[in-house]
Amino acid sequence: MPVARVSDESHRVTTFELFFDLVFVFAFTQVTGFMAHEHSFHGVLQGMIILGLLWWSWVSFSWLANQTHVDEGLMRFGLSAVMVAVFIAALAIPEAFADFAGGLDGPLVLAVSYVVIRILHVALYAHAAGDDQPLRRQLAKMTAAMVLGSILIITGAVVNGPAQIWFWVAGLLVDCGLTFLTSRRGDWRVHSAAHWTERFGLIIILALGESIVAIGVGASQEPVSVPILLGAAAGIMLSLGLWWLYFDVTAIAAEHRFAALRGPARASAAVEAYTYLHLPLVAGIVLSALGVEDVLAHVEDTEGFGALGATALFGGTALYLLGNTAFWRRVGGEWKTWRLGAATLLLVLIPVAVHIAPLAALALIVVVVAALVAVESLRYATSRTAIRTSH
Repeated sequence: MPVARVSDESHRVTTFELFFDLVFVFAFTQVTGFMAHEHSFHGVLQGMIILGLLWWSWVSFSWLANQTHVDEGLMRFGLSAVMVAVFIAALAIPEAFADFAGGLDGPLVLAVSYVVIRILHVALYAHAAGDDQPLRRQLAKMTAAMVLGSILIITGAVVNGPAQIWFWVAGLLVDCGLTFLTSRRGDWRVHSAAHWTERFGLIIILALGESIVAIGVGASQEPVSVPILLGAAAGIMLSLGLWWLYFDVTAIAAEHRFAALRGPARASAAVEAYTYLHLPLVAGIVLSALGVEDVLAHVEDTEGFGALGATALFGGTALYLLGNTAFWRRVGGEWKTWRLGAATLLLVLIPVAVHIAPLAALALIVVVVAALVAVESLRYATSRTAIRTSH
């Protein structure tokens, strides 16, 4: 069997990787739809668990794609099989915790699909590692965590009922937690900083794209009216603000810092800043999308927004800001105090948002995010220009 071609610093994201990501767009949309349908805090918790499974699936292949050229030979066929498994898992998301009558067992379909994805990842990575013995030892540690986690995920699907959620949480914690403990000072390889940072920028874009789809889904359920148009416009403005807070400066500056690292220091930053600290960013976007969709579903209501919608919208955006700040703290070594302050303000405003009209709540959060963008752009104008012109 031909040896997989190892990447180097010049490696960039390929169109095949972009195509691969499309199934995750559908999966993210399914997660938002699942939570909207359940419309409960318990349903949100279940949705976040599903998102965790999807994230761990996606991020695992981001490591593989940096190790080798995944658009060639065996890798292309392997990732094609993974796409099928992810799509099947996404189709089963509405039945993730409650099987529909008539048909295959929904929770088991999702669980088996996840395990297949993880097994394919390990097999393909082992092939890509070639004769790199330290990397192969690192893979062996990850495989042990994967096996233990997969057993818990499958067990949860078989047991079903109230215990399923605990088995799945335990499975995720074992798989992700043990991998983290063995990876911080491990022997992973990040051959191309540009490829790595671009992959994670793209998943943020895809999550934001899903949020825009959620706006469209929410708006399409109601006749076109002035409140619908105002709500849709506000939703787009919120998505734009979230994009700005990541891509305008933070992502560029982080790429510069990350590219300057070498060897274990780069791998450690890749594990902590990107593999783990980007999950709060994606989760925050998905939750805020759920909140916007809830606004548009009740856009003409004059009664209070309610606890679920307010928490999803304001809490999700706050989570995004906190994740954004923690990410920059790990890569840049500094706390973004304005973002911490804005996140705190959004959390404080949740009780207020509960009791005001949905459209007013959306307008309020847009004002907060827009003010944050404006303050940072003005206060750090000189450094912002320097960073953007050096890119």
